[in-house]
Amino acid sequence: MRSLLRTSEVRTPEATPSETASLVRDSSLVWLASGIVGVSFGAVSVAGGLPMWVPVVMSVVVYAGSAQFSAVGVLLAGGGPFAAAATGLLLNTRTAAFSLAVADILDTGRATRFLGAHLVTDETVAFALAQSDPVRRRRAFWISGLGLFAVWNAGVLAGAIAGSALGDTARYGLDAAFPAVLVALVLPVVRADATIRRCALLGAALALAVTPSVPAGVPVLLALAGLVLHRRPREAAV
Repeated sequence: MRSLLRTSEVRTPEATPSETASLVRDSSLVWLASGIVGVSFGAVSVAGGLPMWVPVVMSVVVYAGSAQFSAVGVLLAGGGPFAAAATGLLLNTRTAAFSLAVADILDTGRATRFLGAHLVTDETVAFALAQSDPVRRRRAFWISGLGLFAVWNAGVLAGAIAGSALGDTARYGLDAAFPAVLVALVLPVVRADATIRRCALLGAALALAVTPSVPAGVPVLLALAGLVLHRRPREAAV
């Protein structure tokens, strides 16, 4: 039987106000950027012709910025729901690897793991793993994740409300927000890795080639064929 001393030894230390304030401060810039992008997503979605509830509900249920931009971009371009959903799902498969990276950070309870899985994003995982010890990583994950979720959804709602008054997005050039955000998401990786750059160029060429003859959204899926150029580095000879 465990002793009271043993139980107290394994209990997670409570965060001090200064530690919490430090994590909130470090997360705030990411929250701000996310809120601005969320406003853009909500505004362009509604101004492009989608009902206000679509970007709002999608942000709560899906909660994946790049996948949401891609799915709504396909819908606004005339693509069907299947193509939009498939595009979003494919873009979001990377979060499976992120979940494995933070699995030991979350508690063991099912409800906690379910909520934590929904909060997994590029920014939250990167912020958590950058911390120096497991206890601080756990706190960073929840502070960053919950704050980011709240700010993103508030931004999307504000943008959706504003978007209903914008009218035709072509007059403001807001239709360029979708490709601009996607380019911003992939450009750093494309510039840093020659192999990924070759895959991206082949995928882009394939997408452009088939665009005149296939429904909207399909070129994005076919662009994944560019991954055939991806090769694992050969193991060094021993």
